[in-house]
Amino acid sequence: MASRIEQYAVIGDTQTAALVADDGSVDWLCKPRFDSGACFAALLGDKHNGRWLIAPVGGHRAKRRAYRQGTLVLETEFETADGAVRIIDFMPIRDRTVDVVRIVEGVRGHVPMHMELIIRFDYGSIVPWVRSVDGDLRAVAGPDALVMRTPVTVHGEDKTTRAHFTVSEGDQVPFVLAWHSSHEAPPPPLDTHDALARTTRWWERWSARTTYKGDWADTVNRSLITLKALTYAPTGGIVAAATTSLPEWPGSVRNWDYRFCWLRDATFTLYSLMTAGYVEEARAWRQWLLRAVAGEPAELQIMYGAAGERRLTELELGWLAGYESSSPVRIGNAASEQFQLDVYGEIADATYQSRHAGVGDEDDDAWQMYRALLGFLEEAWQRPDEGIWEVRGPRQHFTHSKVMAWVAFDRAVKIVEEFGERGPVKQWRSLRDQVHAEVCAQGYDADRGAFVQAYGSKHLDASLLMIPLVGFLPASDERVRNTLAAIQRELTVEGLVLRYSTGVVADGLPAGEGVFLPCSFWFADNLALMGRIDEARAMFERLVGLANDVGLLAEEYDPVAKRLLGNFPQAFTHVGLVNTACNLASTAGPARQRAEAHPHR
Repeated sequence: MASRIEQYAVIGDTQTAALVADDGSVDWLCKPRFDSGACFAALLGDKHNGRWLIAPVGGHRAKRRAYRQGTLVLETEFETADGAVRIIDFMPIRDRTVDVVRIVEGVRGHVPMHMELIIRFDYGSIVPWVRSVDGDLRAVAGPDALVMRTPVTVHGEDKTTRAHFTVSEGDQVPFVLAWHSSHEAPPPPLDTHDALARTTRWWERWSARTTYKGDWADTVNRSLITLKALTYAPTGGIVAAATTSLPEWPGSVRNWDYRFCWLRDATFTLYSLMTAGYVEEARAWRQWLLRAVAGEPAELQIMYGAAGERRLTELELGWLAGYESSSPVRIGNAASEQFQLDVYGEIADATYQSRHAGVGDEDDDAWQMYRALLGFLEEAWQRPDEGIWEVRGPRQHFTHSKVMAWVAFDRAVKIVEEFGERGPVKQWRSLRDQVHAEVCAQGYDADRGAFVQAYGSKHLDASLLMIPLVGFLPASDERVRNTLAAIQRELTVEGLVLRYSTGVVADGLPAGEGVFLPCSFWFADNLALMGRIDEARAMFERLVGLANDVGLLAEEYDPVAKRLLGNFPQAFTHVGLVNTACNLASTAGPARQRAEAHPHR
């Protein structure tokens, strides 16, 4: 059985990532990309679906772990009756090979250790042919091959590679597992000590580039490192999470593949990177965005692959039982075929924000593509859609979707006014006013005294917290304040925010999910915009306290069972953490400045 989600740490090489449990087991690893087939899939099944365990024989009395400061190098120390041992886990920044390095160090005494390597390609479904060649352990099946190198003697037993060894104080025992295409020769041996030094320096230098100097600096830096770890370096795309099918509620069917790039994250991500000083990453993310959305405006998708792939066909893997029996396990995501109005607003806001920060291209091609998207939106904004939460029920006129359509026209007007671009600005102003008036008339329920999820609905939705954050209405507006109060009364569990009530909203799925952590950060942002700084800081600190022992957060949280839920680590949550920290760094805060920079006129 897999560990609890919060028991995992992530290591990565900015092209893929592995999850390492605090018991010394690597339970998830996809090679060579985030969205490739997993060679370790115990996370979604059991150890027979693949894992790599290195741990003391007989267990341990105590354990502690932490990343090296400013890096993605993980150190886990086990105390046993015989002494203490440390395991250093990392992935060297990708050159050509895909390596996972594990170094076992003797800290004190003489500690008996055991290693268990179970390789199962294609998400635990394929048992490879494993053999020893010139001291290397080689596994191959179809297009995939792995080679493990270690000075420790290993043996095969029941389709598992095992080893027993003892580590004494001062010893260092390396293990390297490298992936390569099966039709190519294995990569040359890796100098593990040099690789550790180079990887540590690389991350330290990257972390040192941050310009964030406010409170919670270590917490913010860990979130920024996590975002970098979820970046697919060749293209600049940032995947939503390193995993698929971790449930939004244990035992539920709300299990989705998040190893793709969502357009809804675009502005939030750009803003966090630019505010923290990572201009190169912000520029690379924007360039990914422009390439991904190029083409027919009507065919715009809500998500793409790490290199901009569009075909993300959803499949169910019947041989995997699912995390805590949460099935089906899925790869691909059918929501990629949905129509969502909000993505047009996200692209517009990302364009506007990047131009302001000086990271946006000012070439005519980019502007013409943007104008083409707006041309489609001039008619399409009146259509119902599936909304930001990708409901699998009927399309509706979601209030948040219409607000983001307003954002698209608003930012187009501002780009013309502030940067001198050419476009039908009079028409865009008219459409902006039309959308604004409709939302205020049909998206606001006077009887409830709050904005509602969709036109004609009586239900609340946490996406309405975006209304002041994007400048649709100021935080001082009574309707905004009333909506915040209503969400606090009806959509919070122990002070944390649900997306919406799955028990009453028809979203095409059974009820049940945890509180949504990004929405909880938006709630704190709203409090800050209203001048309720002490409340905002208190909520932020509570949210930060939900991170696991190495500073990682998932998408959702169960405040009753006190456990993380959903895919992990979640980029959207860490982006929210960075942005809210920046917003609270001063009394005014960047979020206040962002909203006031483009209020409705």
